[in-house]
Amino acid sequence: MGHSTIYPTGATVYNPAKAWSGYTVYQAGEEGVVLIDMNGKEVHLWKGLLGFPAKILPGGYVLGSTGRRDPKFGIQDNVDLVQVDWDGNIVWKFNGHEHIEDPGYEPLWYARQHHDYQREGNPVGYYAPGLEPKVNSGKTLILAHKNLHNHDISNKELLDDTILEVDFEGNVIWEWAASDHFAELGFDEAARNVLFRDPNTRSFGHLGGGVGDWLHINSASYVGPNKFYDNGDARFHPDNIIWDAREANIIAITDRATGAIVWRLGPDYNLPEVKHIGWIIGQHHAHIIPKGLPGEGNLLVFDNGGWGGYGLPNPASPYGQKNAVRDHSRVLEINPVTFEIEWQYTSAEAGFSVPTDSYKFYSPYISSAQRLVNGNTLITEGSNGRLFEVTAEHEIVWEYVSPYKDGRNTNMVYRSYRVPYSWVPQLEKPQETEIEPIDVTSFRVPGAAPKGSDSVVSVATTLPFMEGAACVATAEEGVLQKKG
Repeated sequence: MGHSTIYPTGATVYNPAKAWSGYTVYQAGEEGVVLIDMNGKEVHLWKGLLGFPAKILPGGYVLGSTGRRDPKFGIQDNVDLVQVDWDGNIVWKFNGHEHIEDPGYEPLWYARQHHDYQREGNPVGYYAPGLEPKVNSGKTLILAHKNLHNHDISNKELLDDTILEVDFEGNVIWEWAASDHFAELGFDEAARNVLFRDPNTRSFGHLGGGVGDWLHINSASYVGPNKFYDNGDARFHPDNIIWDAREANIIAITDRATGAIVWRLGPDYNLPEVKHIGWIIGQHHAHIIPKGLPGEGNLLVFDNGGWGGYGLPNPASPYGQKNAVRDHSRVLEINPVTFEIEWQYTSAEAGFSVPTDSYKFYSPYISSAQRLVNGNTLITEGSNGRLFEVTAEHEIVWEYVSPYKDGRNTNMVYRSYRVPYSWVPQLEKPQETEIEPIDVTSFRVPGAAPKGSDSVVSVATTLPFMEGAACVATAEEGVLQKKG
């Protein structure tokens, strides 16, 4: 899929009457963690902080990491998980998962945190009425890594996903390893054979070795209070943990008390009870919508498409690895008991011709979805650095494109979160200025008229946004006019 070399960044659409307004936080390339207002203005930057992901706590505190392990020796291992205050001072820290001696480095304690974590008080890490995360106390759920061998899975070394609970003093009080539950994951014989031969081996730089990133879990959160548990379904106990594995196309719930997997969607989407959903592939940020929000109790997931899964070979996968392929994304809200799709955002809802233009809503990796208080959904189309908010009727009421590039010259955004203004008392509530979307059917970039020509171009164009407000240049006047 090609893209323009010149495109607008910042806020491109904002309808204050329909959007759920607040601050949005995300990792801004290599700059650090950034907080923006609804007009796209950067209102605070925690320079150098890593957000994998970045989350805000009430009071203007932010959770993130101060560093990452050298990729020659590990994959996506954060050194620590820290809580910093408004000024960037570390007020809480965890790094006590594993002591590691990498060649050329001082021995160091690592959290090996990756992809997700939750602070007690809020099950999913985003705002829901009455579910505030604790700031000065409480447990933290952490998704982490551990290297091990399990010959039931493969004779290769595995990069296993482990989920930890740590108390506020940093003591590990609970741990769950995915590899211990291989038999509960629903892999058929073909998938098991593929995994044994090659459990998604990832090489480590110049070392020439590799490790099997066999599941690649990218989210872990508490189920949280919900109507299904209230009605007697023990699978949805609020303390249970829901997680998803993008390489295996699996979403599952782990029983916090026993460790057993008590609910699962995937890896086989041909089963009669789920076939109507279609294949969920390479998904991210699967979680239960918290109580107090529209759709509470339902599963919300960014179904990336792209590639994922293990099984029989096909033309797109000659060895049966990453054997499910799709070139467009979906956001799905699914009733976890009936498996009915309650709401979705796909290329069709985005207004594109299906299937020919389905790829125009597509992020094959990273990305997320957050349900907002008014029923809107904040979607991070991560590979394009595009954040946007849609109503239940699929109208885009806010849109923002990240201007920050990373070391690979991409503006990708792993995940973003919207929080209420009240969570950031250090700032005055910002002015909310409407940004009307451009009519792309008539929009043209004005060109220079041929020398000596009497023709006059009077088409307006939107230039890069200044302080979050659109600036319009009229070729006839040759001046900038600030909208709003």
